[in-house]
Amino acid sequence: MLIRTEVPSDILSIDALLKEVFDTPAEAELVMALREQGQRTLSLVASSDEGDVIGHIFFSPVTVDGQDNGWQGLAPLCVKQDYRGQGIGQTLMQEATEILAELGYPVVVVLGDSQYYHKAGFVTAAEHGLHCSWPVPEESFMVQELLPDSLNGHQGLVAYSAPFSALS
Repeated sequence: MLIRTEVPSDILSIDALLKEVFDTPAEAELVMALREQGQRTLSLVASSDEGDVIGHIFFSPVTVDGQDNGWQGLAPLCVKQDYRGQGIGQTLMQEATEILAELGYPVVVVLGDSQYYHKAGFVTAAEHGLHCSWPVPEESFMVQELLPDSLNGHQGLVAYSAPFSALS
């Protein structure tokens, strides 16, 4: 398996993977809209030894109480069904957060399975006075500090970019 940055020739494979993995095409449409609107901060793929895209992770900017602090939202993350349970998703997250930290992005937020994301170092955002703009269970909205002390002094509403509104 190889983890690398998305290249233009991956777009159709990523789109097909997202449509295969998720129940609706909403996530595929979201990723396409984020790309088109210049909201892609980082997009990585995991590819098989044969070169097929088997995993994908995408990050886009979020704001905290209307301020852009360089924070990123992780969405979506997916792994092809036949390859699940092999640690590919966790490896994608680890590689991505290392890259984001190297680039100076201080914090990542995610909305998802708390047990899964906790393994990657995420904690409940509410512990830091942060909340999501959608009515979701508190334990599902999580945060990870990539650069030391980046969460200090930041509380309030975390808002995703406009294309996310189409999901609700």
